[in-house]
Amino acid sequence: MGGKAYVIGVGMTKFEKPGGRDWDYPDMAREAGTNALTDAGIDYARIEQAYVGYVYGESTSGQRAVYELGLTGIPVVNVNNNCSTGSTALFLATQAVRSGSADCALALGFEKMQPGSLGATFEDREQPMMKHLLALAELQEFAMPPAPYMFGAAGREHMRRYGTTVEQFAGIAVKNHRHSVNNPYAQFRDEYTLEEVLAAKPVYDPLTKLQCSPTSDGSGAVIVASADFVDRHGLAAQAVEIAGQAMVTDLPSTFEDQSAISLVGADMTRTAARKVYEQAGIEPSDVDVIELHDCFSTNELITYEALGLCPEGAGGKLVDAGDTTYGGRWVVNPSGGLISKGHPLGATGLAQCSELTWQLRGTAEKRQVDGATVALQHNIGLGGAVVVTAYRPAER
Repeated sequence: MGGKAYVIGVGMTKFEKPGGRDWDYPDMAREAGTNALTDAGIDYARIEQAYVGYVYGESTSGQRAVYELGLTGIPVVNVNNNCSTGSTALFLATQAVRSGSADCALALGFEKMQPGSLGATFEDREQPMMKHLLALAELQEFAMPPAPYMFGAAGREHMRRYGTTVEQFAGIAVKNHRHSVNNPYAQFRDEYTLEEVLAAKPVYDPLTKLQCSPTSDGSGAVIVASADFVDRHGLAAQAVEIAGQAMVTDLPSTFEDQSAISLVGADMTRTAARKVYEQAGIEPSDVDVIELHDCFSTNELITYEALGLCPEGAGGKLVDAGDTTYGGRWVVNPSGGLISKGHPLGATGLAQCSELTWQLRGTAEKRQVDGATVALQHNIGLGGAVVVTAYRPAER
């Protein structure tokens, strides 16, 4: 597993409101995949393995999606890891390249979603999140829908423990909506004041509608290649090294801490981040730009602390100081994040990678973070899995 792996091509579709565009998942996959191949400057015939992520779809939808790019007989693996599905596909593609089993692999993700809150597909069997929900219900009275209940409960706990305010959580949404104005791929591109965010429809205190990620349709694609492949095809100038990457699933502390913050994955994130910093030989202070999983504004603040950007309990201070936007210590979610860009579950992790690749190439246009040389990605799926990835340009 000692080989290096590089992102050589990225592509995505605009994220859309479900039903807002007349397309199906093969159309999405063709658009994102073709964009990634064009970006890499290679033919689909060069792809040796494909890992295809989606949450809501029939078995082997991955094959049907990839067949829009070509029929070459390669292994196609279908991936489902809740909201971290896209980055799980990227993790597997990276493993294939690092291990030497493939010189060039594709990670593709898509989602065709239903409007409204996420719901269960199968009602005749144990729900994967039941263990988490039962544990949380002992700490905070159960409410529907489950996702805002879980992340809202984590936010309430943070407020009780550390004095975090509703304005600090809302400020994160203000920032991400402001960032999305410059992202042509974002589902929403409107800017809101703090007062407008706080006055929006309540979902689960302290969360309002403008602090919650929407359901979305869309696709993302990333092509990962070995150092030899990069050299043979003259791609070093555009290649971005995957300098560190880790996937972590739930730990004993997830349930033993009796904490809503732990139940929504903070310890998974903390563990994965430590591994990535060690692999990449970096500290949080070395990072310039971050795409993290702001499914709800409360989770972005909790993740600041889990990634080591500040001590536990100090996330609100980063918001107040403007340390997570342009002109601050880091730029977090320059794409607009999930809150504003949208959240098609299978595509989210690959869209995050696309944004960071553009940032490190210096091609992010109005979203560009000046002088960005180290990027960090965080993607979480409850139930659970966290993938954290560090990137830097192949040529510096």
